[in-house]
Amino acid sequence: MPKNLTRLKYFPLVRDYVMILLGGAIAGASYTYFFVPNNIAPGGITGVATVLNYLTGWLPVGTLSFVLNIPLFLLGYRSGGKIFVFRSFIAMMLLSLFIDILPGGPITDNGMLASIFGGILLGIGLGLVLRAGATTGGTDLAAQMVHKRLSFISVGTFLFGIDCLVILMAGIVFDIQAALVALIALYVSTKVMDVVIKGWNTEQQIMIISDKAPEISGRIISDMDRGATFIEATGAYTGEKRGMIYCVITRAEIMRLKAIVSSVDPKAFITVSDAHEVMGEGFKQFSQK
Repeated sequence: MPKNLTRLKYFPLVRDYVMILLGGAIAGASYTYFFVPNNIAPGGITGVATVLNYLTGWLPVGTLSFVLNIPLFLLGYRSGGKIFVFRSFIAMMLLSLFIDILPGGPITDNGMLASIFGGILLGIGLGLVLRAGATTGGTDLAAQMVHKRLSFISVGTFLFGIDCLVILMAGIVFDIQAALVALIALYVSTKVMDVVIKGWNTEQQIMIISDKAPEISGRIISDMDRGATFIEATGAYTGEKRGMIYCVITRAEIMRLKAIVSSVDPKAFITVSDAHEVMGEGFKQFSQK
């Protein structure tokens, strides 16, 4: 194989791991320079580690986060694809490492400024990691595992519940102001992460046209635990029958879906558009009146 083709073949892999490295460093900086010095715990396992570090002082926040994540990765291993879990484990290790090794002290002791600018950095970092087809916390894997066993609890609902519990814990351990600025940090980081990944709406509707539609839809169902509708379509120009898949996923799952489609059929045609409201299993439930 020519050297140029070999480089092109491995470029996406190298790019993804560079994004994971940068994302871990940027997200780590948000904790080192803004969150931890100001007792801000904006959800997730790292937020729990921030609170435990304040209470005990036994281990640094990054090390605590790593230790707490291990059981979740072990429990959630079967809920996600091997590549996704491996990349996520690398991202989690890098985030934990950067939180502990980045030099320097806090940039500001103003809680409001720390929540805003820390949230911006965290959103950028997590967005880069998600774009690379990974995540930084075992809570995402745990959420998938819970959803598989309790289908009425969506992944998003579970993660939101965890974040709320962590912020509530921070409010009890620190004070009410710590909980309020943590909410601001969570909101800012979520919005910035949305921009880094794609758009502002949470749900995205996907249309995939491919000669290997049955195989792709099977992977969507098995690897992502998302539903998919298989539609037979006819090309207007060629008159040939081709498979079309319709599915709805969250923004954070877009990069993972693209990786699945690319691995099965690199020639597939994909469109992504905002879904302004989605109701049904895995998303918002219908109101009972």
